[in-house]
Amino acid sequence: MKKIFAVFAVLMLSVTAYAQLPSVNLKTIDGKSLRVDTLKNDGKPMIIDFFATWCKPCNRELNEIAEVYEEWQEETGVKLVAISIDKAQDTHKVAPLVAENEWPWETVLLDPNQELMRVLGIQMIPFTLIVDGEGKIVYKHNGYTDGAEEELIEKVREIVNK
Repeated sequence: MKKIFAVFAVLMLSVTAYAQLPSVNLKTIDGKSLRVDTLKNDGKPMIIDFFATWCKPCNRELNEIAEVYEEWQEETGVKLVAISIDKAQDTHKVAPLVAENEWPWETVLLDPNQELMRVLGIQMIPFTLIVDGEGKIVYKHNGYTDGAEEELIEKVREIVNK
């Protein structure tokens, strides 16, 4: 029985490591509906970062990435998609936060019911995914410590240089 469970656990981990983005509908900060599994970046990787306006480590992480984002884009073509998990009554705070911090993300989505988080099994934020050019989730990381963005860009470089 233990062997069966171990094999099942390994299979689930390998499936999860290369899972596609799920078909979940979210809204952009300007109110448009977008299905997450349609997110694309012309065959280049994407960073998907879950945050909340009230989450100080999330905001620190996004500010650190914003400082080097243009360089990352020039080097790797990576695109960042930020997904707020603020509750519905607080989603009006997201656009002002993005503007105030001058975050250059083309896509900011709202997940007020945390549906996407649940589907992906995310327990805490900040939570970062890297999706390869084929739409497969190839990296997951939770939490933020100063300098963690360096590990993030290294993972993106590995994908680009495959």
